[in-house]
Amino acid sequence: MRILALDSSGLVATVAIVEEEQILAEYTVNYKKTHSQTLLPMLDEIANMTELDLTTIDAIAIAAGPGSFTGLRIGSATAKGLGLALKKPLISIPTVDALAYNLYGTDRLICPIMDARRKQVYTGLYSFSHEVKDGTHLTEAAFHVEEQQMAIAVEELIGKLNAYKRPVVFLGDGVPVYRQMLEEGLEVPYSFAPSYMNRQRAAVVGALGIAYYYAGKYETAKAHKPDYLRVSQAERERAQREKEAKTEVREMTIEDGAVVAEIEHQSFSDAWSEKAILETLEQNNSVCFVAEKAGKRVGYLLGYTAVDEVEIARIAVIDEMKRQGVGHALMLALKAWSKEHQIAKVLLDVRESNQAAGAFYAREGFINDGVRKAFYQDPKEDAVLMSLEIDK
Repeated sequence: MRILALDSSGLVATVAIVEEEQILAEYTVNYKKTHSQTLLPMLDEIANMTELDLTTIDAIAIAAGPGSFTGLRIGSATAKGLGLALKKPLISIPTVDALAYNLYGTDRLICPIMDARRKQVYTGLYSFSHEVKDGTHLTEAAFHVEEQQMAIAVEELIGKLNAYKRPVVFLGDGVPVYRQMLEEGLEVPYSFAPSYMNRQRAAVVGALGIAYYYAGKYETAKAHKPDYLRVSQAERERAQREKEAKTEVREMTIEDGAVVAEIEHQSFSDAWSEKAILETLEQNNSVCFVAEKAGKRVGYLLGYTAVDEVEIARIAVIDEMKRQGVGHALMLALKAWSKEHQIAKVLLDVRESNQAAGAFYAREGFINDGVRKAFYQDPKEDAVLMSLEIDK
């Protein structure tokens, strides 16, 4: 088994070629250069030094996050590119797990910390247990994830560690940033890993990668995605702008079809295809609205008219915008349209088990008209029939 391992998740850039019994090569740089400048030249250097034919590797192990958003993108793009070119699988290794594995065999609770800014860290809690192999004096250390990697405030982490009441050892680039806070708040024995084992190492990523590979934990290069653990500041700011923006509802157009179909597939097990949605839009008796926030399409409503009634066929809102008034805005638009077009009643049906949707419709003024037995399929379920009278 031969693994190419990469880690650019933090300040350190590191590349290694790892086999089951040895490290063939490892190149680590912790200096003021961007990973886009260093990662590929480092790989090229160790490949040349070891006369490595990259087609002989079995897989590529990549520190998949959390960490620096830019660093993770560079590492993942490099690993994906190599994986696609070489037709090799990728092994996603949680960054914090790999950091903890640096301290193989320790009897202390291991707490890696990476600076996540604003007095927060990426961390996790780990330990090793020691087991004697049957009939020998050989002991092996088994790696345990006590608490999976997370983003957490330093003060909350200190409280968590005090509750464990166990000696703890720290490592990672968050140590120099928050060392004083740790020293002031900890009530358990603690220590800090020495310099030769307190940062990311690709050799460790590779060693874990071999274990993951044998456990079947690998993926195609195409399927690989970094695990940011939380969104970037730019994404948080954009999400906040979208949340605070006014919901605008307009009539749906052909250009909305792909996005509406994507929301549809995220919302329903029996999702309509884009073709079916566009065919609905083209019908003379259809009523189709799209809701937007800050220019982003966040919900839709599809319905049909018959004489003086309109029946809602589909209504959905993206997950992150639920309970933000988007559904209400769509309903207001439909009510206004119905009044303008002399519609007397709005009809709909909802799965009996979908209590949240039923409550929403009740708040919008719909009343229960009865039950249609076994109306829904996959899974089979009764439909609750509801209606709303439109004021003249």
